[in-house]
Amino acid sequence: MDSRETSPPEAYRRPSRRHFLNRLTADIRRPGFAMVIAETDGLVGCAFGFPVCSHGFWWLGFDGALPRGIEQLIASSGVFAITDLLVRPHPQDQEVARRLQERLLADQQASLGATLVDGADHPTLAALRSWGWLDVGEIWKPITARLLRVLVLPVGERTAARLEELAHDAWTRWPG
Repeated sequence: MDSRETSPPEAYRRPSRRHFLNRLTADIRRPGFAMVIAETDGLVGCAFGFPVCSHGFWWLGFDGALPRGIEQLIASSGVFAITDLLVRPHPQDQEVARRLQERLLADQQASLGATLVDGADHPTLAALRSWGWLDVGEIWKPITARLLRVLVLPVGERTAARLEELAHDAWTRWPG
């Protein structure tokens, strides 16, 4: 609740809290679920997600064809989806958030991070892009009845170079 700009009583009534808890409950049940937590005198933030399996259900609803480099990383089980990243408001919250997502991906030995963001959430999109996340297209998720932006983060120089090499033609089609 602290990561939202609402009072606690209002946050308990808001659908976003219910949706968060439902999403967390569903994600915990997924094979390979992982979470990292930042804390000092209390909880500062957390990031969690799960590996994207080769059957590709996570990508259902993607607009267009996935770039070959991403398809190859999915097939090799190198993609980890970060489904949520929450940090208490603080002057250094972006640094904590960036470090949480880096730690989660490193702990999972992922070659590529993936996440979905509401296209209207300009602050989140700007922050992720400033950390190196690449916007690769849109995906329609019927459960939320929303069109979301798909972002990926190559982990390590080798993965970034491999994606560039394998999918050079596709990069020109990706929205930026």
